[in-house]
Amino acid sequence: MTAGDRRLTTATALDPERMPRHVAVIMDGNRRWARERRLPAIEGHRRGVLALRELVRGCSDLGIAMVTVYAFSTENWKREALEISLLLDLLVQFATSEEAELEANGVRVRGIGRIDALPAHQRRAIAELERRTSANDRLTLNIAINYSARAELADAARAIAVRVRAGSIVPEDVDEKAVAQHLYTAPAPDPDILIRTGGELRLSNFLLWQLAYTEIWVTQRYWPDFGRDDLVAAVTAYQHRARRFGGS
Repeated sequence: MTAGDRRLTTATALDPERMPRHVAVIMDGNRRWARERRLPAIEGHRRGVLALRELVRGCSDLGIAMVTVYAFSTENWKREALEISLLLDLLVQFATSEEAELEANGVRVRGIGRIDALPAHQRRAIAELERRTSANDRLTLNIAINYSARAELADAARAIAVRVRAGSIVPEDVDEKAVAQHLYTAPAPDPDILIRTGGELRLSNFLLWQLAYTEIWVTQRYWPDFGRDDLVAAVTAYQHRARRFGGS
């Protein structure tokens, strides 16, 4: 099936004028998926990489301009060392093996988070994927790695404080726009919809500033089983909601 065929089969019931510009995803349930099948946790993560590939294809086909996925949080360092190592190696594998797929779908990749704290070979793989996909302009894929929303806000506050001390801005200049300009995601627009798999009803320290007025859609389906039909269901639900951004 070609990209055009996929677009026709998935977007039939959707309004192209009300498509979300930016979709955020908490890819939850990999380990539970594996546990229920009596498989090692890493098998759930491997299947999760395949689901990520399908998400990117689906968003590209639907004309969604940006996707931000929660791949590895700062809290994940508390897991067993072997699982952490294998999970990070999977991210490197994605960075090295998906280039042709990403190129075919016009996907630009950005790593967001405290990337500098990752091991050297993982930093290099992410930097190289960013470089190789930098000219693509159909879809931007932000991969949150070693990410914490509270750390993001602390880093933004620190960067603003440095500018104030240097005299390039004054305290009166520090408003919501100034904060947003110093976030990892800048200059991206805030997400229109957050998709969370695995049934949990919390934000898990993900994009706390950016999600202030974002629509939330939760599914019980574990991330490795998330597919194109689930993406269409989420976008359909989004299109049936009235967004008021705090207004009446």
